[in-house]
Amino acid sequence: MAGTGSLPFVGTTSSDPPGSAAPPAGARVLAFIAVLIAGACGGLVGYAVTDLQCTDGCTTLAGSLGVLGAVGAATGVGIVATLTLRATAEWRTRELQQAARDHHPVS
Repeated sequence: MAGTGSLPFVGTTSSDPPGSAAPPAGARVLAFIAVLIAGACGGLVGYAVTDLQCTDGCTTLAGSLGVLGAVGAATGVGIVATLTLRATAEWRTRELQQAARDHHPVS
């Protein structure tokens, strides 16, 4: 590895790169889709509830509460999705650390 400017980790080879502890791309895409769906559902519920309670056609109020419902629902699901992805990353990190300990035991 002369001339590359970086040194490999002790005990690794160029054909044996360390794995990533990041959540899989599929899980991140699923979390993003869940936030979008929650925002759409929250917006629809906020609009519908306000529209049903208003008798003189107050579309501005219904629309603004629909937006508020969308933001609230998307924020809530976004928090849960973030916590889930972080837990997944921590779980995968522990698995990688245990595999490294098993592969390179300290005597």
